[in-house]
Amino acid sequence: MTGTDIIGGGNIEPRALEDEMRSAYLDYAMSVIVGRALPDVRDGLKPVHRRVLYSMSEQGLGPTRPRAKSAAVVGDVMGKYHPHGDSAIYDTLVRMAQDFSMRYTLVDGQGNFGSIDDDPAAAMRYTEARLTRLAMEMLRDLDQDTVDFIPTYDGNHQEPLVLPARFPNLLVNGSTGIAVGMATNIPPHNLREVTDAVIAYIDDPNVTADELMRHVKGPDFPTGGIIVGYQGIRDAYETGRGRVRVRARVGIEEIGQGKEALIVTELPFAVKKGGDNGLITKIADLVHDKKIPDISDLRDESDRHGMRLVIELKRGTLPKVVLNQLYKHTAMQSTFGVNMVALVDGIPRTLSLKQVIAAYVAHQREVIVRRTKFELSEKERRAHILEGLLIAIDNLDAVIELIRASRDRESARTELMSRFELTQVQATAILDLRLSQLTALESDEIRNEHADVLERIKELRAILGDESRVLGLIKEELGEIAERFADDRRTEITASEDEIDIEDLIADQQMVITITKSGYIKSLPLTTYRKQHRGGVGVTGMDMKDGDYIEHLFVCSSHDFLLFFSNRGKVYRSKVYELPEAQRTAKGRALVNVLPLREGERIQSVLSTRDFAESQYLVFATKKGVVKKTEFGAYNTPIKADGIIAIKIRDDDELVAVRRVDQGEEILMISKEGLAVRFAEEDARAMGRDTGGVRGMNISGKDNQVLTMDVARDDQEVLVVTENGFGKRTPVSEYRKTSRGAKGVQTIKFSEKRGGLAAALVVRPHQELLFISQEGMVQRTGVRGIRQTGRSAQGVTLMNVRDDDRVSAVALVVESDAPTAAVVADAMTTNGAEAVDGAEPLEAIEEPEIDDDELEIEDGDGNSPNGD
Repeated sequence: MTGTDIIGGGNIEPRALEDEMRSAYLDYAMSVIVGRALPDVRDGLKPVHRRVLYSMSEQGLGPTRPRAKSAAVVGDVMGKYHPHGDSAIYDTLVRMAQDFSMRYTLVDGQGNFGSIDDDPAAAMRYTEARLTRLAMEMLRDLDQDTVDFIPTYDGNHQEPLVLPARFPNLLVNGSTGIAVGMATNIPPHNLREVTDAVIAYIDDPNVTADELMRHVKGPDFPTGGIIVGYQGIRDAYETGRGRVRVRARVGIEEIGQGKEALIVTELPFAVKKGGDNGLITKIADLVHDKKIPDISDLRDESDRHGMRLVIELKRGTLPKVVLNQLYKHTAMQSTFGVNMVALVDGIPRTLSLKQVIAAYVAHQREVIVRRTKFELSEKERRAHILEGLLIAIDNLDAVIELIRASRDRESARTELMSRFELTQVQATAILDLRLSQLTALESDEIRNEHADVLERIKELRAILGDESRVLGLIKEELGEIAERFADDRRTEITASEDEIDIEDLIADQQMVITITKSGYIKSLPLTTYRKQHRGGVGVTGMDMKDGDYIEHLFVCSSHDFLLFFSNRGKVYRSKVYELPEAQRTAKGRALVNVLPLREGERIQSVLSTRDFAESQYLVFATKKGVVKKTEFGAYNTPIKADGIIAIKIRDDDELVAVRRVDQGEEILMISKEGLAVRFAEEDARAMGRDTGGVRGMNISGKDNQVLTMDVARDDQEVLVVTENGFGKRTPVSEYRKTSRGAKGVQTIKFSEKRGGLAAALVVRPHQELLFISQEGMVQRTGVRGIRQTGRSAQGVTLMNVRDDDRVSAVALVVESDAPTAAVVADAMTTNGAEAVDGAEPLEAIEEPEIDDDELEIEDGDGNSPNGD
């Protein structure tokens, strides 16, 4: 008999046994991989999970319906969709109902569904279940042709190939599975963090893993715990594989008689507290074997309010030592091996965080497009019918007469189609009209419905023709789901001993940052400068080349973020401790080697912040008198290496100052001519980051320009200093409120001896000042030592400057216990400071007072100009 002889209608082919085994095993392996063990990247579900949810949806077991017996659900799934054992289906149902297994449960169970103490679930005949509200988001729009359906195993029913999954379930709830030759182990995450990351990817498909990690901090396990170390998280998100070390949350309490106890309130994910192989049994065995002899008692005080495992220690025992022993010998410290393997187009792949998000966004785009096409088809079909009805209404008498004269329904349909050029569908709809729909009111409703349908068709076509609107719908619907279902993170993330952040090794101290006119920057501790009384000659603060002088000086914490605002309206960001630290007399490092400044660009203002939450707005002022108000949080965004636009500036203008301001505060602007305007911050409407501004001060006049801008508060004072070291302080309350865009009121009387205005800033009596001359001389003086005078006085001597020297900058000093996230600005820095005791006021030079303290400089028409 040859190999091609036919036996029983089939063929016998000679094959080597090893080839047949290889082929059969590969077929089996792919069947297990695709059909049982690995989740789909689009909805994060394995087939059995998908079939359980779909079956419950088809049975009407929604969150507003009564629960059904789990046995009924299992039977329906097994009979229609999943030809495997009932135990596998019930175990799947149970897991989706366990709040210690799922970060966000998809099944709402009633009865015994197991516990973290390794108690098994009750038999399926005793428990009941229904879908949760979040599970309905997995199935939403399933009836609108959003996904493909395939025949079930027996061909009698249809099942979805994938669910619409309106939230990223693969990342949110994770997945675990062992296939043939491969496995997957994806941790759960926080819903809000994941949705934020998806939105960030939609906004910028080129987003990096580091930028995504600003949203997704790391896994967020349903049992809480503490993740130790960032490197494993980073590896997992960048490559799809990583090792995340998780510890139990443990507190230390005194229990009397000189004894202490370790209180365990959270365990690592998938660690059982009780049971034969649970944590309690393991600790008891370690104590019995004398591996941890310092434990005197162990009891479980957990209740419905939460976990509380009490580990009493013997008197004199160091809790940290025992805790480290428990971490070493028990599952109180365990490693979660991240292996992000999922099916992509039916093929198992190891995916990075960005690739998972990209696949999900592509799936959602297809869902939105298919849903929109489905609705468009339905609306067009309805519009077609309504157009036929409108024709009938417009020709009502003729239609009625035609129908009455017709022999039967078919002849009436034929006559309608012939006489009024209707389609069969339209003619059938006319024949189906009820007499009550022929009233005037019902006719108007048909016309209104037709108009609404046409409007919706126009909108649907616009969505299909605009990719940005499709992506916008994804973002909008994700945001709605996050708003409804998101909660706070449960798992804390801390640095490991070998991953200590460099910031933790740097002392949190006040630093003086100086920037010279030629562009050299350096930082050094505030304690470097010693305090002097007013009128002192100072100490040498910096050695500079000829012609150079200090242009900016400010004080902030070494742990702050610094936002550098350039004269061209761009903003750069750096940590204070990243700036070059030098000796007191050193000139520092060239700013172009620290920031990517372009030719002609220089730093004009600087702000320090910890979390961008210290104030509501930032206010910008330019040399030409323009002001702009923008929410501070708008600058809490990843800043590119070459900076981003902070304010749009015209070519003939440049930035003067940036200040933080809150609602209800007032803005004070001072010009080179010694004039000041004061107006409410609400007079300048809030604008976006990448915008210009409105007029804040009228600076019309030869060589006039805005010198400074600050926040005006009546319990503070305005300090003005001239180039020759004269100055005064005046209560802010003496500067009356003007309109935005006015020229302003007089703030100091000039003379040749005192020179032009060099600096102006808002101060408090307890603060201290640093005066900087162009030759680099530094003097520290208390504000209390400067005599308070009227708004139009000439001032007193504040700093003795040489004939060839001039005052170039004045800055406030921060007290050591002041908030570190304070405003640091240009040469007129504003911060809190410690009180200055023992400073005696200097007698003011007698000057004639101006009679009209409320004199406002007016324009030629006698009006105070304002406007945008």
